[in-house]
Formats: sequence, structure tokens, C-alpha cells
Amino acid sequence: MIPNKVNSICCIGAGYVGGPTMAVIAKQCPHLKVTVVDVNKDRIAAWNDECLDNLPIYEPGLSEVVAEARGRNLFFSTDIVSAIKESQMIFISVNTPTKTYGVGKGMAADLKFVELCARQIAEIANEDKIIVEKSTLPVRTAQSIKQILSAYQNGCQFRVLSNPEFLAEGTAISDLLNADRVLIGSEDDELGKRAEEALVDIYSHWIPKERIIRTRIWSSELSKLTANAFLAQRVSSINAISALCEQTGADVDEVAHAIGMDSRIGSKFLKSSVGFGGSCFQKDILNLVYLCRHFNLPEVADYWEQVVHLNDYQKHRFSKKIIDTLFNTVSGKKIAFLGWAFKKNTNDTRESASIYIADELLQDQAEIHIYDPKVSEQQIFSDLEFLQNNRREYHLNNTSQFEAMSMDKIRKLVHVHSDPYAAMHKAHAIAVLTEWDEFKTYDWQRIYKDMLKPAFTFDGRNILSKRMLDEIGFETYNIGKGD
Repeated sequence: MIPNKVNSICCIGAGYVGGPTMAVIAKQCPHLKVTVVDVNKDRIAAWNDECLDNLPIYEPGLSEVVAEARGRNLFFSTDIVSAIKESQMIFISVNTPTKTYGVGKGMAADLKFVELCARQIAEIANEDKIIVEKSTLPVRTAQSIKQILSAYQNGCQFRVLSNPEFLAEGTAISDLLNADRVLIGSEDDELGKRAEEALVDIYSHWIPKERIIRTRIWSSELSKLTANAFLAQRVSSINAISALCEQTGADVDEVAHAIGMDSRIGSKFLKSSVGFGGSCFQKDILNLVYLCRHFNLPEVADYWEQVVHLNDYQKHRFSKKIIDTLFNTVSGKKIAFLGWAFKKNTNDTRESASIYIADELLQDQAEIHIYDPKVSEQQIFSDLEFLQNNRREYHLNNTSQFEAMSMDKIRKLVHVHSDPYAAMHKAHAIAVLTEWDEFKTYDWQRIYKDMLKPAFTFDGRNILSKRMLDEIGFETYNIGKGD
């Protein structure tokens, strides 16, 4: 029988969603055994490392939560078989990248890892299980999972729930502990409702029940895609206005403040920047575009696709500004990058604007020196290699005008530093690409004296004082700031 209360759960996938989510559940529900499993042995080893500074994910507050629960009721393992057998509720939190092949290439979600999880569960399960979709998935994926589970006819009953995450990286622990809402979509039958109650029971240990929203499963799946599309739309909207501000002498921050005071609009996600990144926004919008085209809604698809086009335009506009300002060439010139992560307080670099800006400058033979307080050298070169491989094999739309570069050439031009001042030593220009707070505390007078003149700064996050930089002697450029 599908239980309406559980005492043992597991999560397949120890990434940016699975790890923190399960850690918080374990913290808030000490009576519950929580096991996180992954096929990546190195990742699991990092989660189990005695030194909490070596966790595979950097997230403020995460190490404290893991320290409290790990070994008590929170466990990290590569033994997927045992975890599935022992758990009454199984969360699927695996990667769902955009397809790079076949039907839907470049837009549709690749669900091969989700399908693999469903097949593993069906083969291993020896009693009834509740399956929870935690990965971001296209609408109707639950039906596919259920179809796979049912096909094995192993005598077990399964009920699938949709429980999308609404985390912002950099504030994930706070978001989990103080969630605006928890969304649970379930099947509309007795066993579906029992499964729903079991998940509600877990979250209600710290989330007020009025914040736990219950919907049909299809609404829950679509709500996640829609939420990310709406947030990305706001970012692209204010970035579109930033281009107009620069041409008219307006200030995008002043415009954002003025319109954000309107209660119908609000102030969140109106911070202009070099462009949004991360694992969700672009992927989810393209997935939404694909769904709209699949259901013959071309006008709706075109509308949402333009959000992505504007984001690509903003990154290209910033790169072009650097090249144009440095006398129409950056060949042989040292450009210092402050930041590689897609946002502060995370080491996640997926779809970071820095990757694409670096790529465009490398095409012009720039010498790039990078400092990020949380991103490793290995990850930086992995990001650049991934982009080159994509260009070589799949001809990405936003980089099709460029040829793929060899990694040997890239390694000669790109240098990663552990000291920010070394990265900026004798640089022609500095590009601020992640809004790390520490960048505001640097000795900018010292930095200016150590740079080649004229010394240029390009603040892609508008975190530095333009007046301060101007007074020191920098030639400064800020997103959306007219002359």
C-alpha cells in the first residue's frame, strides 16, 4: 500500500538541487532517514569529506546544515540499489539538459537520465513506492515515468508526484527553510492523494500548511517552467531598456527603481546586468518554446524565444563594447575577468555570461586573466572546452559566426589566478562579470596604478561606484548608464 507517512527517503542525484534539498529535509526531520545517491563517486566522496570546505557545491549555510545532519540521518552513497530498496519515497533529481541531437535539438529537454531512473526503480523495487519529480521537467513527464514503472509488472504499485524546486542559487538554504511556497502535484485518485499526504507531512515539519500548494500533476510541472520564464523575461526586459538608456543618457537603475515602486510591477529581477545564466532560465524557456511549437502555438513560441535572443544580445553587446572601446581590437591585450560563476555565492558556472564573453574576446585574440573566489581552474577550462565542442558538433546559433578554437590555443590565451591583484596586474581592461561582494572592497587606487593606461573598467553588474572609479582615473563603462 502507498503510505501516507514515510520514515525513509532517498534522492537520486547529488547535484545543486538534490544535495541541498535533502540536507534541509534531514535537518528539519531528524526522525527521517535521508539518503542521497549518485553514480559519480568523486561527488559522493566530496559530500562525505570531513572538511566541509570541500563540499562539491558552494552555497551559504549549506556546510552548517550538512554538519548537523550528516551521519545522524543524512547519508551520501553510490549504492543506488540499496537506497531504492530501503526507501518508501524516491526523489528524482538528475540532470535534464537541453537536447543536442535529434528531434527537438537545441530546445527540448533530454529526459534520458529521468527514464533511466524510472527503469532502475522499476527493476529494483520490491514494495510500493512514491516517486517524486524534483528535476525540472516538461509537462506530462509524470505520465512517461508512470508508463515505464507500470510496464515492468513487478507487483508493486507506484504513485508519481511533481514537486518542483524554486531555489535561487546563492540563497538556496534560505529559500528551502523559508519557502514562499511548496508545490505538490499529484494524481487524482486515492493512492495519489495518500502519496501527496506523505510529502505534505514531510514539508509541514517547518513549512506552514497554507504555503503548501496542491495541484494536479500537469499544473505543477508547467508551473516550474512558467515561473522561470517569467523571471527571465523580467531580466531581458530591463536589459533591453539598458541599451536604450545608454543611447539616451538615462540611468537604468533609476528607471528600474521608478517602475519597481509600482505595486503592480514590483522591484525584483529588475537589476540590469551582462545577462542571466544558470542551469534553469535558458533551458526552461527553450523547453517552453519547444512545447508551444509541438502544440502548434507558433506565436507563443516566438514570444518566449525572444527572451533568450535578448539575453544573447546583451552578452554580445557587452563584448563588442570592450572591443570597440579598446580601439577596435583586443588582440594581444590583457583583459582581467572578475568573476566566472553565473552569480555570486555559488560555484555554478552553467550558462554563465563570462563563458560567452570570454569566447568572443578570444576570437579576437585577447589574453584573458580570470579570478573567481569559488570557481576552479579545471571548471573554467571545462566550460570553454564544452562550448568549443558544441560549436564544432552542433553549430550553436549564438556563436555560429565563429570557428571552434583548439584547447591548446585557448590554454595559451587564458590564465586563471588565485590572487585578484595578479589577475589585474598590467591589464589593459577589467571586466566585472559576477557580482561578488569582495570586488567592492578592493584597493582600486592600487589597481589603477598597476594597470596600463588608459585603464578601462567594464562593470557588467553595476556593483562598483562609477564616480569613485572616474575620480581615480579609470575610463569606465556601466551597463545602462548614459553619458
